[in-house]
Amino acid sequence: MTINNSTDYQQYLLDSLQNQKEAAGYLNTSLEDGDTAGFLLALQNVVQAQGGFAKIANKLHRSRTSLYKTLSRGGNPYLETTRDLLSVLGLRLKIVSNT
Repeated sequence: MTINNSTDYQQYLLDSLQNQKEAAGYLNTSLEDGDTAGFLLALQNVVQAQGGFAKIANKLHRSRTSLYKTLSRGGNPYLETTRDLLSVLGLRLKIVSNT
């Protein structure tokens, strides 16, 4: 996908994150940075790209408000919620050795 002058970066990003492999790579890069707030922002972008908060919250059997709160900058998602969310998106966490 090429970006042109009339396409803003956020829309380009969301378009590319509709692809599962792109979304997985994006989230893995975010995880590698070790910045929880950055990972939550990346996850917000993937949720938006994959159908939006209402659709994903519905698939999770949670309220949209709960999902927003979970992924907010001040949020602290539990691993189970994050795992469930990623599963609904067709993704999983990738863990690798630090050494």
